[in-house]
Amino acid sequence: LLAVTVILVGLGIVMIYSASAIRAQERFGDPTFFLKKQAVWAALGLLAMVWAVTWDLKRFQRVTPVLFLASLLLLLLVLAPGVGIKINGARRWLRLLGLSFQPAELAKLALVLFLASYFARRQDRLDSFLDGFLPPLLLTGIMAGLIIAQPNFGTAVVLLVTAALMFCVGRARFSHLLGTAAVAIPGLLALMWMAPHGRARLLALWNPAQVSARATYQLDQSFYALGPGGWLGLGLGNSMQKLFFLPEPHNDFIFAIVGEELGFVGALAVVALFALFLWRGARTAVRAPDPYTGYLAMGVTGLIVCQAVINMGVVSGLLPTTGVPLPFLSFGGSSLVIMLFAVGIPLN
Repeated sequence: LLAVTVILVGLGIVMIYSASAIRAQERFGDPTFFLKKQAVWAALGLLAMVWAVTWDLKRFQRVTPVLFLASLLLLLLVLAPGVGIKINGARRWLRLLGLSFQPAELAKLALVLFLASYFARRQDRLDSFLDGFLPPLLLTGIMAGLIIAQPNFGTAVVLLVTAALMFCVGRARFSHLLGTAAVAIPGLLALMWMAPHGRARLLALWNPAQVSARATYQLDQSFYALGPGGWLGLGLGNSMQKLFFLPEPHNDFIFAIVGEELGFVGALAVVALFALFLWRGARTAVRAPDPYTGYLAMGVTGLIVCQAVINMGVVSGLLPTTGVPLPFLSFGGSSLVIMLFAVGIPLN
């Protein structure tokens, strides 16, 4: 598990430099601008991971209520005019001590900690809808609703799918899960349809002919990257789409640059690494000494792998375009540090 994580982080640093050097030179006069920032975040994240490995896991359980409430407060602050930073029509960032921070990244981990603690304490009540199933469902819905309001549908889907996995592992009744899904999935699709950008992205997936070329531009450029990559790729550093065609190639669509420069073999290797992460994380959860640590390990594993699957699904055109970073590979401090900290939990 540790080896897979370190390999993915190392590959991410290399690919971020390859994808961003020309843009960084043009925007900041320094081709290593994004490389240096990501390296610093990776170092901080690895330190956070080491700290999580050495900390008593029961302490996580004690601080979970505070962390969960703090996450909700930060999500509310993001939506406050003049407090949350608005970029490209979305209000997802806070600025703390001169650094931008995405509270939604912390909220995902806080929810995993909360659900693990709740299921471990109330295993005998989960059969009851009102007394066992409904309270965590409502709190999950509130957190997802605050993230949707930013709007950030992709992160909300990651959070909801991770929560659904933990409810299943927690042995919630199948009828309760099925009824919730029957309401939540159409509701989420309806919310996406009502948002202009969400409707355009759904149509771009289902019937691209009904939307403008602007709505499908990013996905088209992703295809233009993945296609020419062939089996072995164009070679590290030789991407054409990073030359101001694919928007922000070092962020959410970095998997397209992996496919272009390292080819099908390189892209498949990334998929295999996340599959290996899933196997080792699930194995850790099954062998955990108590229910709480088992739920924690499964929740963290599900969170990371679910986000990776959604990101790669978006890049390859299987899912609607949405802003979800590829864990460990995409540029971004908030995501990298929190994901590495989270890996420390199953390692613990």
